[in-house]
Order: sequence, then C-alpha cells, then structure tokens
Amino acid sequence: MSSGILIIGAGQSGMQIADSLRELGFEGAITMVGDEQIPPYQRPPLSKGFLYGEADEESLQFRNEKFYEDNRIELVLGDGVVEVQLNSDGASGVATTASGRALAFDQLALAPGSTPRKLNLTGSELDGVLYMRNIEDARALKSCWDGAENVVVIGGGFIGLEVAAVARKAGKTVTVLEGLDRMMARAVCPTTSEYFKNFHERRGAKIVLNAKIAGFEGDGRKVSGVVLEGGEVVPADIVMIGIGVVARTEIASQLGLDLPNGLIAVNEFAQTSNPNIVAAGDATLLPNPTGADGQVRLESVQNAVDQAKVAAKTLMGQRETYHALPWFWSDQADIKLQIAGLSTGYDQTVLRGNPDEDSFSVLYYKNGRLLAIDCVNQPVDFMAARRCLTDDQTIDPVAAADSSVKLKTLITN
Repeated sequence: MSSGILIIGAGQSGMQIADSLRELGFEGAITMVGDEQIPPYQRPPLSKGFLYGEADEESLQFRNEKFYEDNRIELVLGDGVVEVQLNSDGASGVATTASGRALAFDQLALAPGSTPRKLNLTGSELDGVLYMRNIEDARALKSCWDGAENVVVIGGGFIGLEVAAVARKAGKTVTVLEGLDRMMARAVCPTTSEYFKNFHERRGAKIVLNAKIAGFEGDGRKVSGVVLEGGEVVPADIVMIGIGVVARTEIASQLGLDLPNGLIAVNEFAQTSNPNIVAAGDATLLPNPTGADGQVRLESVQNAVDQAKVAAKTLMGQRETYHALPWFWSDQADIKLQIAGLSTGYDQTVLRGNPDEDSFSVLYYKNGRLLAIDCVNQPVDFMAARRCLTDDQTIDPVAAADSSVKLKTLITN
C-alpha cells in the first residue's frame, strides 16, 4: 500500500508543495508535519498588520480547514519530526515525531525553514527580549506592546525596520541599533540604505550605526535597557532582535545530505544530494536562478513559492528547471520597498527620481547590463524591471536616469 509523500515543514514552502501536488494531479496520500500548533500561515504580516492589530490569526492562515479535508492533506501540527530512517531504496522510509508517532512515506520533501539567530549575552533571558519569526514570537511581542514606552530594535534589516515603523506609528520611543555602518546592508546599495535611515529618523526613530551590544539589564526579571560597549544604556521596555536566521538542518544532517555553509544544497530541480529527496525554502542553497554563476540563499516568499512548485514537479517525475526571477518587498509605514533581481556583483548604480520626495528607483548594473532594481513607492518601475529581467533584457543606464521617460519604453535586448 502506498504511504504517499511526507512534507517536513508546514510553512510557506511546505504548503505550496502540498498545494502544487494536488494541482498536478497527485492522487496519493500527502502528510505535512510542523512543530507549530496552528495550520500554515503567512509570516510577513506578523511584523506589520498583525502587530498593529490590523490582522488577526485567522486572517493569516493560507487555507481554511475545509481545504485540507477536500484535498486530503493530513496536517500533523505541534509535533515536529525528530528522526527519519530511510529504507534501502534511499527514497521511502519512516519519520518519527517528538511524540513518538511513526509516519511512513514513499517520498520525502524537506521545507524546514529557519529560526532566528540568537544573541547570547548577559541578560538575554530577561522578559521582553524578543524575536520575530513565528506566531508565538508575534504573540509575545503583542502581549507586552500596550504597556511599553521604549522599544529598542537590534538589527536594521527588513524585519527590524518594519517593527520600528509600527512602533513609531503606535507613538512609542524607538531606537534602532545596527551593527554595520548602514541599514539593510546585505540587501541594498548605500543610496537606498541612506534613504531609509533618513526616513526613519524623520519619523522620530533614533538610528545608531556601528552599534556594539554588550548585554541587557533588567528590573527584576523584566528588561529595562540595552547595554552598549562603553557603558551607555539605552532604555528599553521591549527589545526586538532581528539579526538574521539560521537554517533548520537537523533532519537533513541526520540523512547525510550535503550542507555547505549550514544550508541544504539543492540543484535546479530542487533535489538534494540524495536525488530522491527534494527541499525548498530559505533553508536551501540553490543555483542562482538568474543564470549567473554560483549558489544563493533566498529568504523570500517568492522563492519559497516558486522553488516549492519545482520541487512538487520533481516529486511527480517532471523535470522543470527553477529559473524564477527573485523579488522581494518590505512595507515600512507608508513606504513600500520592492526589489527585483539580485544585485550581487554590481559595478554601477543609477538613481531614477528623487529620494526627498519618497519616490525613486535605484537600478543596478554590471558591465552595462541591468542586474536588479530597488523601487521605493514606484510600482510601475518595479513591474517594468521585473518584466525586463524575466525576459533577459536590459535598459540603457544613461536613458534610465531620466525619470520623465517611462521605464518600460526603454527595455531593449
């Protein structure tokens, strides 16, 4: 009797693998296992609408209970997989959950996701020192939100700045402590970094660059301040730490899969080093989907969805190369940042529009050819650049600087 497909991970990628399998006509059993107590849900709103009270837990869920019943997708929640034993064929086997439940499978998909990178400093255990990755993190933050006056955000990346924006909207005193010399340094160029620093400062947040955190001090069990090297204490009722994530690779390690740089290596078909096992999401290291050399890690909803679709096709015996254009977004107050493409290796940037007007784009080039774009409140530029990059075309950098000309009219081969 067929045991079907087991999906380890009930996040965006796991959900998409299950959904795609049914859309592709898979008739066998599908079991999705996650260690959280609630069905798969959207994570991006946690640091924005959910935190501010504009979205509730029910509205975050991808599908209602009837969807899983109608599509015969069994959810095993609050009981994560702790061990997997493969059979001699290298494909089928049995997974064991934390409660001891045995789940037999014919094929295996890994979508384990990531956990927040932790700061292990003096006072890290104090109440009010929090992270933002899942619904439990968001609940913890909301539980102490109303009574907090001083919010300190450690990390000037997307998540940190989104929380900072919501905190200022709620009238709280906000300090952002960034360890590097500019904001969102891993993702954007200095022009975009400087704009967002100025934007948050205009809204009343204090931004500290090159910040060195020594620890946390508390009033009893509750955090009361962030201690910087040199002794300065930044008052804090809440400390939200957003300094990156660590891939969950425990099961992949048990299975002996290749884990370069602590990530699950996959090929263009989402196959791991054991070709019988697929993996998708931000725990994977994949060939650059833009066609450039090298491998990349992509922490985005777009990648979680598109890579999962490829993984599902591989499980069905179909061969489709993953080549979707990467794109990202971040909502910070009334500013929407949209990014298309990967800017790694750029040698030129072109500014289009005026940052002082909260509406501009930055185009990234290498050897005169478009690599990527940052768009701040410029959805038309974003869509034009996405189409251009998806079709492997380019835009002349000199012409792109003229914001009076529509970007879509400048696309060439």
